[in-house]
Amino acid sequence: MPAVQPAFPRSTVLGYPRIGPRRELKRALEAYWDGRSGREELDRVGADLRERTWRRLAELGLEGLPSNTFSLYDHVLDTAVLLGAVPERYREADDPYFAMARGTRGLAPLRMTKWFDTNYHYIVPEVGPETVFALDAAKPLAELRQARALGFETRPVVLGPVTFLLLSERGAAALDRLDEVLGCYAELLGVLAAEGVAWVQLDEPALVADRTPGELAAVRRAYDRLGGLAARPGLFVAAAYGDLGEALPVLAATPVEAIGLDLVRGGLDELTAPAGDRPVLAGKTVVAGVVSGRDVWRTDRGRAAYALRVAREHAGDVAVSTSCSLLHVPYDLTAEPDLDPELRARLAFAEQKVAEVVELARATPDGPVAVPAPPAAPAPVAAEGRGPYEARAAAQAGRLRLPPLPTTTIGSFPQTGELRAARAALAAGTLAEGAYEELVRAEIERAIRTQERLGLDVLVHGEPERNDMVQYFAEHLDGFAVTRNGWVQSYGSRCTRPPILHGDVSRPEPITVRWARYAQSLTDRPVKGMLTGPVTIVAWSFVRDDLPLRDVVFQVADAVREEVRDLEAAGVPIIQVDEPALRELLPLRSAGRARYLEWAVAAYRRATSGAGDATQIHTHLCYSDADQILEAIDGLDADVTTIESARSGGRILGAVGAFGRGLGPGVYDIHSPRVPGEDEVEELLRGTLKALPAGRVWVNPDCGLKTRTYEQVEAALAAMVAVARRLRAELTA
Repeated sequence: MPAVQPAFPRSTVLGYPRIGPRRELKRALEAYWDGRSGREELDRVGADLRERTWRRLAELGLEGLPSNTFSLYDHVLDTAVLLGAVPERYREADDPYFAMARGTRGLAPLRMTKWFDTNYHYIVPEVGPETVFALDAAKPLAELRQARALGFETRPVVLGPVTFLLLSERGAAALDRLDEVLGCYAELLGVLAAEGVAWVQLDEPALVADRTPGELAAVRRAYDRLGGLAARPGLFVAAAYGDLGEALPVLAATPVEAIGLDLVRGGLDELTAPAGDRPVLAGKTVVAGVVSGRDVWRTDRGRAAYALRVAREHAGDVAVSTSCSLLHVPYDLTAEPDLDPELRARLAFAEQKVAEVVELARATPDGPVAVPAPPAAPAPVAAEGRGPYEARAAAQAGRLRLPPLPTTTIGSFPQTGELRAARAALAAGTLAEGAYEELVRAEIERAIRTQERLGLDVLVHGEPERNDMVQYFAEHLDGFAVTRNGWVQSYGSRCTRPPILHGDVSRPEPITVRWARYAQSLTDRPVKGMLTGPVTIVAWSFVRDDLPLRDVVFQVADAVREEVRDLEAAGVPIIQVDEPALRELLPLRSAGRARYLEWAVAAYRRATSGAGDATQIHTHLCYSDADQILEAIDGLDADVTTIESARSGGRILGAVGAFGRGLGPGVYDIHSPRVPGEDEVEELLRGTLKALPAGRVWVNPDCGLKTRTYEQVEAALAAMVAVARRLRAELTA
């Protein structure tokens, strides 16, 4: 361990946005992928973004600057490369890193899923018996040296060894490789010590979820070994997104010098427990996460001061930080001049949150601090629902007359460059509303005619009028505000602008009916009306913090229910109410899961309760380990559920045997540019037919098609329809 350990900086952040204030990284990535630029240009953009970040953090007065938080795609994928955990099949690709992330023409990408309870997606590492770990420290060293060349000392940030293995494809079983992985981390710490690094940050967010005694023993073994190294930087272990719980005393008993606590979503209960139950932190630095990295609200200074006072009473030293990486919030509030001034006064984006951290670190800790009031209790919820499924299924079969293995897509069709440019011109006032709507009509007709030509059974209008599946609804509901530049990374080059839900929610007028009615008028085949569910609208927004989350979700559910009723009245035969965030909001600890699922399912049933038996209700979920909540998904009582399966190799199929309604496990991974062949689609569909009765199986992609090109989509859907027809013929024979 270090002979003389420098003090931890008074103020820091656990991470920072990396896509660029104007999505510079997105544009550079897509130019590289499309062959419009080379790797040198992509690396130049990355270096420029890192430099701008360090300079701005220093200008704001932040003392502890992080490095190695930048990524060209995903920090978990970066960690796999750092450790040499690159599956053999990718090593001969032209660019193994992006082959793992996106696949190639003949190679499927690694699985992707949600990062804890956020809308960020990470690439799931493969760690098997054949994995040979070997340190490749080029990336963290390059960033460290770039910062030093600019005059900045930084703290390298690396995903911790226990979390890396727990997040891998094998989960806790991968801990059998812990000792070999620790060898790489020990080597890395030695390299960083030789570089003169004072502190290194190891992120262990997996420790805020329920952990078994064996997993906690692995934590103890890992940090006893790393902490006992003769030459290493100071160890700062950060755990975001919740309460460390039983992992805190385990960490506190190891030689690590600093522990990061998320004091926004957890932590204080441990520090205020009776003396005999508290972890011994007297010799540790607590890096107190009192500024939220998960929302856009200004920090309640009274609550933050109280949390810091409690931390100072029990720790050897205290530094001020964000609760988690600022990856989850936009860059800068000053880029939003259109927001209402009264609302702006309540907001803080990444830059403003850094300023709050600095101010809190410089504040005098003396003086009385009020104990924060407990949150308000949620209002009671009445259970609602539709009629029995059997009666609905019969009524829908008579109305829709669909063949076995009906084919459909999830909702969106490719968002062309012309359409995006027209939307930007409309917002800028250089394109008339009428001209824009004509373009939308033309795109809807193109989507309908394409689907008819390809032979799909249930069509979608393609959603050309929608910029995003949540923002579009936020723009038409009272109680929401939307931003101009409030981009947040979802995965790779994919970014969203989460709306700001700041007041009571209501629907002043119908939102989707006009375009759904127009699409249905173009064809004799059924066209789905497309809605986003209440849980997802709330999960993918920055939500007011003065009401229980459940109450906010039910306000949105009432607005969605009104839209369902109006679509049905307009003659729309199928209404899809998507809930891809249902799994995402699942509490990280099991104690709160049953209560959450109860009200989340009730909110969905309330949103769809106005539909009659002959109207078929669909829902969709993707990229979120939905196999863990199959019972709740079944409880949504949708007539048909489409769900991601292709990207994950059909892992959902092992859990769907008891599913009681229509189910469409995806047969086409849309998050990769590769086009699956008929043999690949057939293998996936035959796997589904082994797990489910044919009468309940639907055939569809994993997710919406907005990020793909028409060329890719038409080829993939043609393969999907051909396989469905071939297997349909086998069934009817």
